[in-house]
Amino acid sequence: MGGDGGVSVLRSPATIRERCADVLAAAEAGRSANLAVDRSKLDACAAIVADVTRRRYPSLAVPYHSRWRHFEAGGVDRAAELDRALVGRGATDAALARIDLAIVSVLLDAGAGARWSYVERETGGRYARSEGLGVASYRAFVSGAFSSTPGDPCRVDARALGAIDGAALARIFQATDANPLVGLDGRASLLRRLAAEVAGRPSAPFLPLLERRGDVAAAEILATLLERTSAIWPNGLVLGGVALGDAWPHPRAGGSGVSAGYVPFHKLSQWLAYSLFEPFERAGHRVVDRDALTALPEYRNGGLLLDTGVLALRDPADATRRHAVGSELVVEWRALTVALVDELAAHVRSRLGRPELPLACVLEGGTWAAGRETAAKLRGGEPPLAIESDGTVF
Repeated sequence: MGGDGGVSVLRSPATIRERCADVLAAAEAGRSANLAVDRSKLDACAAIVADVTRRRYPSLAVPYHSRWRHFEAGGVDRAAELDRALVGRGATDAALARIDLAIVSVLLDAGAGARWSYVERETGGRYARSEGLGVASYRAFVSGAFSSTPGDPCRVDARALGAIDGAALARIFQATDANPLVGLDGRASLLRRLAAEVAGRPSAPFLPLLERRGDVAAAEILATLLERTSAIWPNGLVLGGVALGDAWPHPRAGGSGVSAGYVPFHKLSQWLAYSLFEPFERAGHRVVDRDALTALPEYRNGGLLLDTGVLALRDPADATRRHAVGSELVVEWRALTVALVDELAAHVRSRLGRPELPLACVLEGGTWAAGRETAAKLRGGEPPLAIESDGTVF
């Protein structure tokens, strides 16, 4: 466990997989009152994912599941637009700007709700859900909404973030009573918490990785994020006085010492780590050991498993109830999602004939898109479980 009271254990992606495997083993043994597992449905689920992947990426040149995909909404290459705005900056300075953008945009990326949308003035396009949040946060970034430095809009700094409240985000996201966005105040609070943690620019902790030569491991990117951002999550685990963020108790989670019985997920942090692969690669680094990170335990990946029968509610009435993020059912659903998407990915790779396809690309191709399409067909886009969310986890 080490001498840090279990902090390093619960921040490790290896622990995420181990604890999720514990929960899966218990569910398979019938020691769960919440969910049943049917592995015989995995291959049919993989067939759906493979078909969606081929349709979306016919050449199978699948990019990472990353915030940068949402900046491409409507076929607009906003990354190229940002490149033009960053002309004249060195590779490291440009990378810091891209990291700033990815961090603030991902922190604003929890579920938007089904009734909200954003109209992009520059293109006239209307976008909803994650694409809308991505486009809106991109436009806010390039307009200087997150910068306190005159003449340098393409940056994020603590002074600007510390002044953001729900009303400011409502203006950025065009949120009104008629166009409601879930969790505005929670999102604003998250940005202010980030400001208190980073003091300067959110990208600054990544400067040592950017300045060194050689490869950068995916787990290093995640570790840097967790060291500096775990304390910003308002509802996460606090262990021994240390805020650990998106980690929750579950009676079937294993482990030893003070970290026993907890399942870490770090969903938004891992989503952010995936979203930083491209800024590092654009700066000339090779990101290695990418599959050390896990599947993202959220309602698209998890919903796909429920909607295809890989998972089934033991009490069907749970589909009609609202559930707290930290409830045993939701924690279990998320844990089973992490464990089973690893298995599902192997089936998908086999069907695509791409054994080397990184998990980040399986998600993009992929499980997330298939989960969204399945939800659209069955429930108009709503997830199979209703979660009480403040916009900081889901």
